Amino acid sequence: MSILQIAVVGAGLIGQAHIQLIQQHPQMRLLAIVDPAPATQALATKAQVPLYASLQDLLSTHQPDGIVLASPNALHVPQALACVQAGVPLLLEKPIAISVAQGRELVKAVQHHQAKVLVGHHRAHSPIMAAASEVLASGRLGELVSVMGSATFFKPEQYFLDGPWRTQPGGGPIQINMIHEVHNLRMLCGEIVEVQAFASHTARGFAVEDTVAINLRFANGALGSFMLSDSAASARSWEQTSQENKSYANYADEDCYVLAGTMGSLAVPTMRLKYYRNQKERSWMKPFEQSVIALQRQDPLLLQMAHFARVIRGEERPLVNIMDGLRNLCVTEAITRAAASGQVIRLEGEFDALA
Repeated sequence: MSILQIAVVGAGLIGQAHIQLIQQHPQMRLLAIVDPAPATQALATKAQVPLYASLQDLLSTHQPDGIVLASPNALHVPQALACVQAGVPLLLEKPIAISVAQGRELVKAVQHHQAKVLVGHHRAHSPIMAAASEVLASGRLGELVSVMGSATFFKPEQYFLDGPWRTQPGGGPIQINMIHEVHNLRMLCGEIVEVQAFASHTARGFAVEDTVAINLRFANGALGSFMLSDSAASARSWEQTSQENKSYANYADEDCYVLAGTMGSLAVPTMRLKYYRNQKERSWMKPFEQSVIALQRQDPLLLQMAHFARVIRGEERPLVNIMDGLRNLCVTEAITRAAASGQVIRLEGEFDALA
């Protein structure tokens, strides 16, 4: 089996993570890095690969087997279109675009060229998500009633100094962070059909939000509430609770989701299950049966890269496809609109239009 030649476009935090994963993968070789920042030369020199200032320079010189596109959000659509037109399979970091309108343009191109595009919602590959989905599908929670979620954490000042685009529209926590949560919630609870939101930028004073309170309605009738903040000194985020990324401090006793149904509830990612054995036992005055769902934690970024290799070879279809990326973007854009307008934003018609 030939070694896949993979280029990485964008050498920021997530780009560097992908570079390391490619270097570790036995069926992949890092072909090149694309990033105009002068400081990236040291990274390319260390990796012993050429550095290109633009994607066009790379594509005029090489035909990679695949490209990981991890550039700033505003560049995703034009760069992804160039890859699609060049016939290069793509791992496209989320969000796929900075607007639904741009996302639709990209979806049309992907469908027209029948391009292989895996969207980088890496948590979809997490064993935690697989185990939680299995519990829900088993019916042990009964009919899903509610989900309470949070992504509350504190990003240091250096994060914004390293990427000033993160302080501008398209770079706030709704697009950077909430879009991951949206995909998780869609996987677990089904399609989101209505949203409400309040947003604030009081803590940081940037042109984008730093804190958002969100209400969600799902197609199955379940309701959700979600608190998002990149300025809250809290451990209730996926990164700090899942134990999947060793770069973050982890707190094994904290959860970021609680899924509740008519027969029981599941806390994620501790996987603590509380449930009633039968309907006649149900009462808030009676104790729950309790257990912890066993699972083997693995790095979903590593699992995603292995999946990307199989997508390139045509062995599997993308677990998270371009339409998933567009639907997730549709929800996050609706959250932004809801926060700005104070109105409930209904998504049923918009989802129909995405088909």
